[in-house]
Amino acid sequence: TAGLMDNYTIYFGHVLSNSFYPVLQRAIGVGSAFEGWSPREQDVVYQVLVPMTPPRGHSFHLELDTAGQRQVRNFRVRVQQECTCTMEQQGEKVLCFLHHPEEELRRNQDPSLLHTLCTDSYLDVQKTARWLYQLVRAIWPALPQSHNWHLTLLPSRRSCQFKVTNGRESFRIEMLFGVQRGDSDIFVSSKPGYVGTPSTLWPESYAVAEMKFFKHIARQAPPDSLYLRCLQFFIRLQLGIGFSTYTMKTIVMHLLNVIPVSQWRRRHFLRRMIDISESLCLALEEKRLNHFIVGNQRLPEEISLPTDVQMSEPPNLFHRLAMDPADHSQAIGEYLDL
Repeated sequence: TAGLMDNYTIYFGHVLSNSFYPVLQRAIGVGSAFEGWSPREQDVVYQVLVPMTPPRGHSFHLELDTAGQRQVRNFRVRVQQECTCTMEQQGEKVLCFLHHPEEELRRNQDPSLLHTLCTDSYLDVQKTARWLYQLVRAIWPALPQSHNWHLTLLPSRRSCQFKVTNGRESFRIEMLFGVQRGDSDIFVSSKPGYVGTPSTLWPESYAVAEMKFFKHIARQAPPDSLYLRCLQFFIRLQLGIGFSTYTMKTIVMHLLNVIPVSQWRRRHFLRRMIDISESLCLALEEKRLNHFIVGNQRLPEEISLPTDVQMSEPPNLFHRLAMDPADHSQAIGEYLDL
């Protein structure tokens, strides 16, 4: 997957070099497959996040949506045209969207990003996804993988999903895309935060920061460390029960942050399994499970957060249980089943 995405990145650069579409950066592998704990080894989705930067003559401005749900921070990506009067592209003068007549622009230059992938001056997730699908399909025949693999595009409104097969093997890949918040490990991404997310809203994503946390742990882990097995075991155990994969992942990340990785070896397996179970029980009793990234002052130094993310009150992943006694009772029952 990493090799395929690197090849795509090279061709994205060639195809988009003189365009007014977003500039696509090298993909970052995120999610369970790249963190090493996929819940179903036979049904892995390889998620990659493709950072986007503005094309020449444009800038991106992130605006927090204050009207959204409290538990999900959403942003809008406002696209603004910038003066290019002094800019040259490969020896040719670039017409300025701000200072050249509209008729001359229409006649001699491709349309601005504002007129292709935006809705009301804001970058539109669904329009961007459709554009990315077209790129992926058009570039595929030029890639070396196309000689031995078959590409099948899969439906999605907020990402670009496809499958590559060669008769013996099959890989499913989901390309998310997003805009980086400054130079941090936090992005606003195309992944939906809740059902019916409007196409101009981009939920804040912590996937890159979480992936870097798992890489940090992996560098310190002894060869017989079983922390990923503990997580995998619990996630498979509770499939079909009501707890989300993200709930179990969050609990294990919190424990990894306070219990040295040297104490997650084979001989500690049972103790760590009990710790995970007891942590889930305590969170259910308190009706509170803090988000791992937001508001966490104890993250490794290599994980970079914007100040507002670092200093915020962490969202409660069990907010629904705190608000609804029936949901809480059901969750306690599911824990007893587990």
